[in-house]
Amino acid sequence: MKIATIVIRVLLGLFLLFASVTYFLKTFPEPEFTGNMKTFSDGLVASGYLMGLAKLVELVCGLSFVTGKFVRLFAIVLVPVSLNILLINIFMMPDGIPIAAVLFIGNLFLIYRNWDSYKEIVKP
Repeated sequence: MKIATIVIRVLLGLFLLFASVTYFLKTFPEPEFTGNMKTFSDGLVASGYLMGLAKLVELVCGLSFVTGKFVRLFAIVLVPVSLNILLINIFMMPDGIPIAAVLFIGNLFLIYRNWDSYKEIVKP
């Protein structure tokens, strides 16, 4: 199970690094959205900071997962981002659900594998 955890952690980290680096370096064209997703995307861009903040969190979490440093901390930091990505795909872009689900489930798996570290903060 330890090897599976390392593999999942590194693959998740590489995915996050790819997504954030391609955003910041503009290596791929932005996808064209329609309908509600276009409105939502335009709102994120109009905020001036929100998309960049989410991608910065992805970058830091990806670096953490690939290097194996502070994984327990950044697995928790990634939860709201991965949950939001999943929900956006469920409600506005159903084609992206498989990738978003893998990201969210991988994040939950890392939390589950390190659950003993979180017991202190979740006990009543």
